[in-house]
Amino acid sequence: MTGADGPEQPGHAEPDLSRWTRRRLLAVGLGGVAAVAVAGAAGVELVAHGVLPGRQTLDRLDGGCDVARPDLHFSTPGDSRSGSFYSAARHTTVGYTLAYPPGHGAGSALPLVVMLHGFGANHQTALAGLSPAQAVALRVDGRPLAPMALVTVDGGDGYWNPHPGDDPLAMVVDELIPRCQRLGLGSAPRSIATMGISMGGYGALLIAERYPRLIAAVAAISPAIWTTYDEAHAANAGAFASPAAFAADDAITHAPELAGRPVRVASGDDDPFHPGVEALARALPSGAVVEFAPGCHTGSFFASQEPAALAFLGTHLQAAGTG
Repeated sequence: MTGADGPEQPGHAEPDLSRWTRRRLLAVGLGGVAAVAVAGAAGVELVAHGVLPGRQTLDRLDGGCDVARPDLHFSTPGDSRSGSFYSAARHTTVGYTLAYPPGHGAGSALPLVVMLHGFGANHQTALAGLSPAQAVALRVDGRPLAPMALVTVDGGDGYWNPHPGDDPLAMVVDELIPRCQRLGLGSAPRSIATMGISMGGYGALLIAERYPRLIAAVAAISPAIWTTYDEAHAANAGAFASPAAFAADDAITHAPELAGRPVRVASGDDDPFHPGVEALARALPSGAVVEFAPGCHTGSFFASQEPAALAFLGTHLQAAGTG
């Protein structure tokens, strides 16, 4: 799936047979997933393992993916601009959108959130059901967010890690962020945060792990995390260029690098990436905020977590700027 819902490509997870209720098995028998219907009982097992991309379809039929979208309230949005620039790191032209919070615009000196999109999405669809301008104009629990700018950018489908001929990570760190800093955004020490959904959630963690002196805080919603290269390659052959690339940029292995910085991670209990996120949670430094809640790898779950993630980053960026 493309757009705000991000990927629905499950990682290879061991089956939890307790989740395969009679209703779900009946749903399979009624033809809810064509591949499983053809394969019969063997197909159910493949879906349970994550080899076939049908588990969330079954959960939807059983209501397991139903998540209430939050009732959103906004202040009057600030300025927003979209444009493009040639990325030497990606060897292509990339689009971006930069949004200012209410009451701010060009010339304002503000903390910066770099929002990374999911697989198949782009700078226009990085958020689930929100524009960048709406995101920084949110009122959460009746209160406006701490003032911060937010930028989105086209990262392609290479999982935000370096690939031969395409390095979206370098594009963000060496090209996008300096462009924003020249505008007065994210210029003060430790006044930049990363945030992302799915593939972008992995990317947000990766950049924070790689650049501890640059990134002050990170929020990852439903990060697309695998525990081994074989899992990643089986689900998405283009996610990592090689086993060595996976080892170098494995978010779980390098999670201790996040020590001393605010971290928030959220994942749905029925998300196909959930086993990887559980492994990540065990590896994160103490003090990290991890929320496991009912839901799947869908836009409704992403949208339910965005207000809390933005409020978390706003609070900690404000604290970093005054500390």
